[in-house]
Amino acid sequence: MEKIKSVEELAVFKKAHALTLSLYKISRRFPEEEKFGLVSQMRRAASSIAANLMEGSHRLGKNEYRQFSGIAKGSAGELKYHLLLVLLAKDLGYLSEQEYESFRAEADEISKMLSGLVKSLSLSKP
Repeated sequence: MEKIKSVEELAVFKKAHALTLSLYKISRRFPEEEKFGLVSQMRRAASSIAANLMEGSHRLGKNEYRQFSGIAKGSAGELKYHLLLVLLAKDLGYLSEQEYESFRAEADEISKMLSGLVKSLSLSKP
């Protein structure tokens, strides 16, 4: 097995980035009044996942990388809450239930992958 050279090669980073791109695209159809509310919060939470992984990987050691991976996991949890708000408002046409389920499943998978990353960083030598 070849050693990972950068955070961009991690599957969790790629999934987080893809989820962010999808949320940016789909949130364009949300009402204008949500631009600085829900849309902004969802986009920031989603982009924060990959951003914290990137920042952590550029820190001085594995302890900081683990800490930032934990922060990324928290952002995934925050995003799940914002998606839940959208589901509750699906009658307004923001997202369909299928779109919600897809985003929720991706956020759950990313969260689990982040748990694995944090665990591996905890077990590895500094």
